[in-house]
Amino acid sequence: MSAEPPLDRLGRPGLDVAGATRALRDAFAMCDPEAARHEARLLIGHVLDLDLTGLILGGDRPVAPDDAARLLALAHRRLAGEPIDRLIGTAGFHGLDFALSPATLVPRPDTETVVDAVLARFAPEDAFVFADLGVGSGAILVSILAERPHAFGVAVDLSIEALATAHRNAVANGVVERAAFLAGSYAEALAPAAFDAIVSNPPYIATAEIDTLDAEVRLHDPRLALDGGADGLDAYRALAPQAASALVPGGLLAVEIGWRQGADVLSVLAADGFEDLRLLPDLAGRDRVVTARTPAPARR
Repeated sequence: MSAEPPLDRLGRPGLDVAGATRALRDAFAMCDPEAARHEARLLIGHVLDLDLTGLILGGDRPVAPDDAARLLALAHRRLAGEPIDRLIGTAGFHGLDFALSPATLVPRPDTETVVDAVLARFAPEDAFVFADLGVGSGAILVSILAERPHAFGVAVDLSIEALATAHRNAVANGVVERAAFLAGSYAEALAPAAFDAIVSNPPYIATAEIDTLDAEVRLHDPRLALDGGADGLDAYRALAPQAASALVPGGLLAVEIGWRQGADVLSVLAADGFEDLRLLPDLAGRDRVVTARTPAPARR
C-alpha cells in the first residue's frame, strides 16, 4: 500500500493549522528540504493571516475547507517552480517588506550590497538627492530612504506598473513624501548635475543565457528586467553617459553586475570618465556591485 501523498492531507476532515503545516512541509521537502518548513509557514501565514506566533500558538485552529483549497492550489504552483515570494506577493529586503507585481523582480539579498554602498558614502545626518534607475519594486530606493532620513530619491522605470508598485512600497514604508516617480529610460530625463548619487540594478543577463536560468527566474521574473542584450552590457553602455551628466562632480554611481562582468563594466564606466572604480563582493564573496565617481572639481 503506497503512502498518502502529503498534499492529499489538506483535504482531510478536521484539518488544523499544525496538520496543514506538516502536509506542506512534507510536500515542499521533496524540492528543497532546507526551506520546506519556512515556506510552509509563509504560505499558511499568508492564507490564514497569521504571523509566526499565531502559527505556533494556534496549531489546533481549524482550517476551513475554502482555505485548505486555496493552500492546495498555491502548493501546486510552488511545486511547479513558482517562487514562494510570488505566491504570497511580498518579499523581505534590507529588513523591510516589499509588495511585488508581475513587472518587478523579486529583490534578492545580494542586491543589498548596492544599498550598503550608498549608506557607506552618506552619513545619517547627510542631506542628498539620488536616483534609482529601473526602480522595480522600489527595494533599493525605499531601503536607502528608510536609513537616511534627510535623503530624497527619484524612482525611474520604463514600466508604469513597476512605478506604481514602487510607489505603493514607499507609502507602506513611510518614505513616499521624500520620493518622486518618473517614467523613462535610465537617466535620460534627469536634470544635469543634479544628483549626488545614482543607483541601479539594471538588466545584465546576456540574451542567450536567459533560457538557461533557473525556472523561478526564467519563467516568473519580467524579461525586461533581465535581458541585457547580446553580451549583457547594453544597460551599462546606455546609463553610463547619462549618469555622468546627471551626477554632481564627485557624485557616486553604484550598479549591480553579474559576477563575471566586473572587468567589462569597469571598462565601460572608465570610458565615460568615471573615476575611483571599485568592485564590491556579494554575500558569497563574488563581484556584485561596481561603484564609481564622477571627476571632482580640480583644486586651485
